Amino acid sequence: MMKGMVCLVAVALVLAGSVSIAAAQAAGLKKGFYKKSCPQAEDIAQKVVWKHVAGNRELAAKFLRMFFHDCFVRGCDASVLLDSPTNTAEKDAPPNLSLAGFEVIDEVKAALERACPGVVSCADIVALAARDSVSFQYGKKLWEVETGRRDGTVSSDTQALNEIPAPSSTFDILLTNFSGKGLGLQDLVVLSGGHTIGIGNCNLFSSRLFNFTGKNNPTDTDPSLNPPYAKFLQGQCRRNQQDPNDNTTVVPMDPASSTSFDSHYFVNLKARQGMFTSDATLLTNGRAAALVDKLQDNGVFFDHFKNSIKRMGQIGVLTGASGQIRNKCNVVNS
Repeated sequence: MMKGMVCLVAVALVLAGSVSIAAAQAAGLKKGFYKKSCPQAEDIAQKVVWKHVAGNRELAAKFLRMFFHDCFVRGCDASVLLDSPTNTAEKDAPPNLSLAGFEVIDEVKAALERACPGVVSCADIVALAARDSVSFQYGKKLWEVETGRRDGTVSSDTQALNEIPAPSSTFDILLTNFSGKGLGLQDLVVLSGGHTIGIGNCNLFSSRLFNFTGKNNPTDTDPSLNPPYAKFLQGQCRRNQQDPNDNTTVVPMDPASSTSFDSHYFVNLKARQGMFTSDATLLTNGRAAALVDKLQDNGVFFDHFKNSIKRMGQIGVLTGASGQIRNKCNVVNS
């Protein structure tokens, strides 16, 4: 009994130490970190990002997803940007093969290196690109970005595959995943609202559309889907009925406004029009479902989102003397 108690105490101390370290690292972030070292940093980043988003509104979803996927693997350290000669970096993992916008990140970095060499991290550029791309449609910053992150030197496709939540995840799995990153139930629901923009690959949800119960009935769909919406998705994803692994067909996650960042995701969800299992499962928990109701209001969603994405941006950050400031975002400094 005493041995068990000692073990529990030891684990608690380790966890407490980990939390303290994480809190100390997050404390190294602050609004306007580059105010003295590179005062024009955020303006430079915004100018480049807005230029590209003006010509391709789908980039907002790409950068928001890039930030999420970066933070959930080894923390927000730009490890998602690193290349690997053996194709074993995070960007080589299946969940990241559809990421895009890396060339824009490189352009922002080049512009910042010309203005302030060796000062602004790639990790902060990813965070700024997510905010600025989403904010473009409103012509103003939708949330403040704390800066001061430094760049990691390790990137693993295996870790990415293990750490990034799958679109087939149940509520309990999602909550465990988010809790492991220091985020709570509210953050899970609010950040899922990022699915108001972007597209989804049919192969990631076609199992909900065809022969759902495995009784060889091709029209058998997931009963948690609104029937007209399920029929719409079946029509869009016909190729996946013959080939469930076909990854070439995509569907807007919010058919009515796939490039508009708003609270319509929660309106859709309430109408049982969540594309992924990981969307629909939010309605299976009472507290989460109650939040979905509240977040259908744009103002409420925006207020909550700016707080949740701030917390997400603090996950596992490297600050102070940890990590490095990469000269180029896709390779570690030699």
